[in-house]
Amino acid sequence: MDHMTPSRGDFVYAPVLFGAYGVIRTLDGLDGTRGPGFAWTAGHLCFVAGLAFFIRGFVTMRERAGRDRWSTAGLWTACAGAFAFAVQFGADLVTGFLAADHEAMSELVSSFQDAPGVTLAFYAVGPALFFIGQLLLVGRLAALRILRWWAPALVLTCSLLPNANKDLIPLGAALLLVAYTPLYLGKGGGAGSGGYPASEERTARTSA
Repeated sequence: MDHMTPSRGDFVYAPVLFGAYGVIRTLDGLDGTRGPGFAWTAGHLCFVAGLAFFIRGFVTMRERAGRDRWSTAGLWTACAGAFAFAVQFGADLVTGFLAADHEAMSELVSSFQDAPGVTLAFYAVGPALFFIGQLLLVGRLAALRILRWWAPALVLTCSLLPNANKDLIPLGAALLLVAYTPLYLGKGGGAGSGGYPASEERTARTSA
């Protein structure tokens, strides 16, 4: 993952796709049920696509932090959480395709969750790692003054909003966009400013 090409756009696409999932989810529930159907599938695909951009962004964040111990821990913790989310949403997509109606889909999801270890790994604990890892990365970049000092508070709020009300997911996505502003605008100093890890930045300046 160290060789993945960084892209400032990842810090826009990831929150926007998460926000799109939240909006579609809310619209899908206006009739009192969610899924199966086009909205269910589209919303979940937005979320899964957002995960891919988040992972790319996390790799870039680690490099901006100089690939130190804290940022490395944050990257791998967030990736573990992203995997848990991917399994959870992948299961939702599959059951949505297989089921003829909401009741049948709910039964399929329940059957999957009843498998040993599934609820703990992919619903209760695993997804939380995504937010913990992200908070570690953002906290490290804030400490290096690459992100604003208040960015971790926005990311923490974003992490907690879905627990209060999942209809607040779009608001959480907007908070992430604000927190990540220096990353997609190319601003901020500290280790690895300009997209280089600290050691590579020094090398680049020397060779220039």
